[in-house]
Amino acid sequence: MLEFRSKPVYNQRHSTPKDVFLVKPYDIIVIGGGPAGIFAAGFAALNGASVLLLEKNRRCGAKVLITGKGRCNVTNCEDDPRKLAARFGRQGKALLTALYGFGRDEVVDFFESRGLKLSIERGGRIFPELGGAAEVQLVLDRFLQESEVDLQTSCKVEGLVISAGRVSGVKIAGALLAADKVIVATGGRSYPETGSTGDGYRWAVQTGHRLITPEPALVPVRLAADWTAEASHFNLKNVRIRVLASGRQLDERFGEAFFTRTGIGGPIVLDMSAGIRDALKVGPVQLEIDFKPAIDAFTFDSRLQRELAEQGKKDFRNALGSLLPKALIPIFIRLSGIDPMKKCHHVTGPERQQLLTQFKAMLLEVTGVGGFKRAIVTSGGVALTDIDMRTMASKKIDNLYFAGEVVDLDGPTGGFNLQVCWSTGYLAGVSAAKAD
Repeated sequence: MLEFRSKPVYNQRHSTPKDVFLVKPYDIIVIGGGPAGIFAAGFAALNGASVLLLEKNRRCGAKVLITGKGRCNVTNCEDDPRKLAARFGRQGKALLTALYGFGRDEVVDFFESRGLKLSIERGGRIFPELGGAAEVQLVLDRFLQESEVDLQTSCKVEGLVISAGRVSGVKIAGALLAADKVIVATGGRSYPETGSTGDGYRWAVQTGHRLITPEPALVPVRLAADWTAEASHFNLKNVRIRVLASGRQLDERFGEAFFTRTGIGGPIVLDMSAGIRDALKVGPVQLEIDFKPAIDAFTFDSRLQRELAEQGKKDFRNALGSLLPKALIPIFIRLSGIDPMKKCHHVTGPERQQLLTQFKAMLLEVTGVGGFKRAIVTSGGVALTDIDMRTMASKKIDNLYFAGEVVDLDGPTGGFNLQVCWSTGYLAGVSAAKAD
């Protein structure tokens, strides 16, 4: 028989005779030890429920550790629930109850009251002031302990047990675990190596829920250009990127990006990636990059003329030092088509115009977007129409709840998606604990 303790027990494996419910039933079983699952379990326990949290990995919070490149962007500085919800598009209104129940201020207070000081950085992103994701995970571990959640790690859930239109427990290897209510917080399909393999989607479909097709979201973009790896160590700050399809602009963003070994990434590219993905299903897509968006083309052309005139006797290869980072100069020279050994005063008007185009409107052919292995979040999931978003309870199964990325809600970069996990996890946990 499994014996769960009031404090987390890591790396334990147990077995029980097949198809036998354990003697100790729980008020609530939470499946998935990510941000949403931890909040659901902890706050349910703090509201008087006996709670068991099941996690397939050796410890909880695997995805937390890689969030924000290991720094963990815990939320965004936007404190108005309506403005925050608007960042999720038309679906965002469904989040309002969760955001009013546990919004930005509550997230900040949760971590700072437990000793983790937070600070606001570029783009309104809120990170730990010192340390990073590991410190966030430690706070979450302590939260489970203080709320006296029973935790079982290295425990793969095989499915839900349904009888008479209700969930009565969950199946694990060789055993059935009984519960009055179950919260599914298994995440999506992004970063599958962290355990997010879409299990919750399968269980949702099996219990009659509609599934919005999961697709990778917030992903890098692949480009046809073969030179991006040469500049992959350099950040592009304050650039403007336009998405073009058949010559028509689909999107435009200003901010930070960076080239990768196979293309381009960074916050503004990730935020446009879903639109790029959808546009590629219809036809060819290009990105147009303006490396000098603060200066109009006419003014920048005048500057180019002045630079070339002042350095007239120098080789062209030595003329761009004041205009570009060193890593980008050889690339721009190649793309301009100008002989690098040509003296600057011999550069022709058409050649200068070609160089101007590289600065102000560099066109790059898109060949694809990253898959789930590179996706920060998953787009799609359990349809909102099948969930009572005031409680996160299923409309199909009375005592089943959903929280976090498994739900059809995804937003832009900047801490918004983690805020969804905190808010919906809190709401699901409290609602389940208080439900009859």
